[in-house]
Amino acid sequence: MLAKPGRGAHHRHMGLGASTYLILKYLHVLGAVAVLGTGAGIAFFMLMADRSRDAAFIARTAGVVVLADLIFTATAVAAQPITGYLLLGKTGGALTESWIVASLALYAIAGAFWLPVIWMQVRMRNLARAAVAAGAPLPAAYHRLFRLWFAFGFPGFGAVMAIVWLMIAKPTLWR
Repeated sequence: MLAKPGRGAHHRHMGLGASTYLILKYLHVLGAVAVLGTGAGIAFFMLMADRSRDAAFIARTAGVVVLADLIFTATAVAAQPITGYLLLGKTGGALTESWIVASLALYAIAGAFWLPVIWMQVRMRNLARAAVAAGAPLPAAYHRLFRLWFAFGFPGFGAVMAIVWLMIAKPTLWR
């Protein structure tokens, strides 16, 4: 597919590679949407379940949240660096561009907060299930984990939001 007149410079210089570029860009943007969308959805549903104080509802919600994180978030998190790297190759960009270096640092920060969150979600689900099975209230360990899970969401989700801005703006942060 040849680039059409009036399209961005990155399309004009690619000629027949424009369709590959667009597919990669689509997959990369779709991955960012999946991470942000799943993250926002998970946060909302876990918060609403927690507010109910209903251990059975929390156990069911946390079970779905763990599954959604594994299917959607993990897939997108794995695909993002691959599609990003391939996009760089198509556009002639370099891993040393300041916005990419900043994005990769933020990606590491997001991962440093997301990986423990997965463990916390599994543990909260298991604690809620155990409370339901015992006919007992949620234990203090669940509440401590929820507060920690909630706190980890801010830097993790904030880092992802900053990465999306960097992908759009591509600013020169330093030389």
